[in-house]
Amino acid sequence: MTHRGLVCLLLGGLAWGQAAKPAAPPAATPQSSAAPMSEPAETKQPDPSKVAADAPVITIAGMCKNAPSDKASSDPNCKTVITKSEFEALLDAVAPNLPPASRRQLANRYATGLIMATQAEKMGLDKGPHYEEMLKISRMQVLAGELQKAMQEKAGNIPDADIQKYYDENKAAYEEADLKRIFVPKNKQLEAPKVKLTEEQEKKRQADAEAAMKLEADKLHARAVAGEDWSKLQEEAFQVAGFKAKAPSTDMGKIRRSGLPPSQAPQVFDLATGKVSPVIADTSGYFIYKMGEKDTQPLDKVKEEIHNTLRAQRMQDSMQAIQQSATPTLNDEYFGAEQAPGAEMMGPGHPPMTPDKPKAMKPPSSGAGPK
Repeated sequence: MTHRGLVCLLLGGLAWGQAAKPAAPPAATPQSSAAPMSEPAETKQPDPSKVAADAPVITIAGMCKNAPSDKASSDPNCKTVITKSEFEALLDAVAPNLPPASRRQLANRYATGLIMATQAEKMGLDKGPHYEEMLKISRMQVLAGELQKAMQEKAGNIPDADIQKYYDENKAAYEEADLKRIFVPKNKQLEAPKVKLTEEQEKKRQADAEAAMKLEADKLHARAVAGEDWSKLQEEAFQVAGFKAKAPSTDMGKIRRSGLPPSQAPQVFDLATGKVSPVIADTSGYFIYKMGEKDTQPLDKVKEEIHNTLRAQRMQDSMQAIQQSATPTLNDEYFGAEQAPGAEMMGPGHPPMTPDKPKAMKPPSSGAGPK
């Protein structure tokens, strides 16, 4: 059985069972004054360390190899025993991080699986081409999973020297700066015209509104450079745009280069402390930044992040190398010509996919800008 199949069989109901709400407590029954309520029994916590490795932890009475079904349940010697070491080997294989509280559920599911498998063998279901084919597929899936696990372990074995080298070559990525930002919407929230406009008139109306917002952005930039209050300027930008939503905070806090859109980051992070950026145009509007204190995070603060980045890169490189080591060719006469990605999800008669209608523009949050 595959890792995936075994995990589904053994663990499929654990998450549901843990998330299910507890049943309502039974209604209290009147107690006689002569019969005092007893103290609830204290639940004894299990201690696996006190159980010997060869001690039975699961015993299935009535299930044994080569025993007739009609006599198995009555034979006291017919039983299957799973020891602690055998059960923990199962845990290591399919659920090494399973909480102790869930082990009883796993044991019950494993016992049920063994009973079903034994019954299937007695019915001869472990023979024939269908079983052999399923066994071959299961073996392939298990081997693929073991390969991936081995590759992940190898990819995660990264020397400190490699982490240091990556940090030295990418220090700019770990720069942080206290930033202020003013966002000026590109489009005004225009009121409905009192008379119906022609298409050309509506286009001109929209173009005039955009030009007005660009002019407003330039005015606000000049006032920001002059030292006016940025929160006040941000509120004015929203008022001119006709936005009724509350204007976002201009204080962004500490932001990395990666926290800004790639088109904005170089213009912002190349600023000296205290300097204001030029007006930066984007599809959603205009941005004005002011650089605060700027520094670079030390290696010990980002070491784990770099480790994860390198591990992901190495894992991706290894997977690509394996996939490129052999190339499958499919028979078009049998399978049909290759379709565009996603086309196989659409059956005949379905209309072509069309993009969603554009949504109303929203102002950016006080964090990183829109990307």
